[in-house]
Amino acid sequence: MISYILYFFEYRPNSTHYGDLLPVTKISGKGTNLIDNTILRMKDLHGKWVLVTVDSGHCDEQCKEKLYFMRQVRMVQGKEKHRIERLWLINDGIAPDAELVKEYEGTFFVNAKDTEILGGIENTETQTKHIYLIDPIGNLMMRFPEKVDGTKMGRDLKRLLHVSQIEH
Repeated sequence: MISYILYFFEYRPNSTHYGDLLPVTKISGKGTNLIDNTILRMKDLHGKWVLVTVDSGHCDEQCKEKLYFMRQVRMVQGKEKHRIERLWLINDGIAPDAELVKEYEGTFFVNAKDTEILGGIENTETQTKHIYLIDPIGNLMMRFPEKVDGTKMGRDLKRLLHVSQIEH
């Protein structure tokens, strides 16, 4: 009886997640890993949660901030951090500065210019404004706000890691 009342009065409880849930989109394709000049296929990252940013190789302050939060949020996951990868999709084919590559070691720096990968991540106007999350089976499923709060982002990821039954 209570469930019918809640349904007909359109009761919607408040959400506890910080990021915006997106319509699930399978991300596929490949790009060139600029660190070792190898091909990175999105299916190579299956089994891991992937934090994704899309930016120019001329990384501005907003880009550096996103890379910083991606690194820090992964680090605060403690013993679960091995389940998370970081991916920077470079949308203009320009190689990032060597100091930046060294500072964010462990991140995949992928030239995604004119690739299928970028086609699955929203539109070109909003791609560079957010940090995205891809689940372990390769689906784009969440994006975090433009001015991201690292603590809240970390809580979302911790919760997802806790409830996720997928191990690689």
